[in-house]
Amino acid sequence: MKKIFTYSVLAALTVFLFTSCRKDRVIYDDHSYWLSQERGDVVYSNNACGFYVVETNYGYTIVQNLDGLRTYDGDIMYGDFGGYGTRDFYNYSADLVTRGNVVEYDLTYNQAQVAIDYYCPYGKAGGSKIRESATAQAKNLRSTAPVKE
Repeated sequence: MKKIFTYSVLAALTVFLFTSCRKDRVIYDDHSYWLSQERGDVVYSNNACGFYVVETNYGYTIVQNLDGLRTYDGDIMYGDFGGYGTRDFYNYSADLVTRGNVVEYDLTYNQAQVAIDYYCPYGKAGGSKIRESATAQAKNLRSTAPVKE
């Protein structure tokens, strides 16, 4: 009788322990929260190796995709791109929250090109190219436009 009672108490404690130990992942469905974060344009995406490059106002950020949701060139992302670590990002184009790990941030174009070649050595036939976003193209057009006098 003592064994049955002891084993039932141990089983109950074990069940309680394993069901109470879990980490909640908070996903904000509030669009105003996400739209108040830093905005970035995806300028390179290689889902074969699981990395994509986001261009922000501060430079280029390389993110490792962690949840398997596809990110495409031209997608608009919101989140905290200014530091290392794992966090959630909002893909505005696909209207979903995705999880990623920032492995490099605040890079120049050339640094981002070298870094993505390191992380995805066989991407796009060995010579992966990061495209210019619409924002960068507009800046280049403004700088080369003739000045009216």
